[in-house]
Amino acid sequence: MKKNIDWSNLGFGYIQTDYRYVSNFKNGAWDEGQLTTDANVVISECAGVLQYAQTCFEGLKAYETDDGHIVCFRPDLNAERMVSSAERLEMPVFSKERFIDAVHQVVAANADFVPPYGTGATLYIRPYMFGSSAVIGVKPAEEYQFRIFCTPVGPYFKGGVKPLTIRVSDFDRAAPHGTGHIKAGLNYAMSLHAIVDAHHQGFDENMYLDPGTRTKVEETGGANFIFVTKDNTVVTPKSGSILPSITRRSLIYVAEHYLGLKVEEREVEFSEVKDFAECGLCGTAAVISPVGKIVDHGNEICLPAGMEKMGPVTQKLYDTLTGIQMGRIEAPEGWIHVIK
Repeated sequence: MKKNIDWSNLGFGYIQTDYRYVSNFKNGAWDEGQLTTDANVVISECAGVLQYAQTCFEGLKAYETDDGHIVCFRPDLNAERMVSSAERLEMPVFSKERFIDAVHQVVAANADFVPPYGTGATLYIRPYMFGSSAVIGVKPAEEYQFRIFCTPVGPYFKGGVKPLTIRVSDFDRAAPHGTGHIKAGLNYAMSLHAIVDAHHQGFDENMYLDPGTRTKVEETGGANFIFVTKDNTVVTPKSGSILPSITRRSLIYVAEHYLGLKVEEREVEFSEVKDFAECGLCGTAAVISPVGKIVDHGNEICLPAGMEKMGPVTQKLYDTLTGIQMGRIEAPEGWIHVIK
């Protein structure tokens, strides 16, 4: 039985569900892990995560499809990205197979919280890992906890998609050889001041430029950029300090193999942006958010195909990828993980 929730009016916030998954790393090995109804985390006051921010996370979604199945979208890629994050932060790797199994367990156990097909809502899944043992010298923790919780969320855009106005930020999101390419909590902590400041100035998001030369487009605080040229080529920035978005990789495949568009993954000079026809931000939460205007210290760049609504190519990309996720369009092999 589905929970008695007003699915059509859900916000993008946390609602406690019945079960979550927990596994502990101790004496050099992960335990077998289990589901629990206890939503509280109890750790030492000196835990590595609290002292030195030793933590990483992932984000993915489960959906009810057209034919009534509950599915996840490409959880293997989230598992692989979390392996990269853990290795970079000197944390023990939680294997890809166990990650996918844990996601499966959590979604199946909370199936009554998966929003019904057609409501626009989804079940957001948050795997995360942190140093749990006491650390006072600057070094990795010896014990860790891997957890997954899930929460039903509404569509990222309440009341429909409105193109965003973003600004070129004076802040750097990542260091040239730092941690921008992994999903570490510390990257997001660093971006909070910049996003709050952007909101105070009347902007929806920040455009971060490359930290080395500040001439190339990188990403925003939580999403990758996708551009469309006037001759309908899809362009995405390539850089060693941006997060490899699973949504972006999926959209690029869709552009090439479903829509027959030319695709370029390359360095994007900020000076080129004024010549693009469309711009979007892509990520798990919204899939694609159209950008209407980019402001560079008072100089406005207005994207011709995004001031009122999504541009035509962005809309096709959005419709095709969400159609694949929801089971209306046949998916490439291995993209859809069926829970039940």
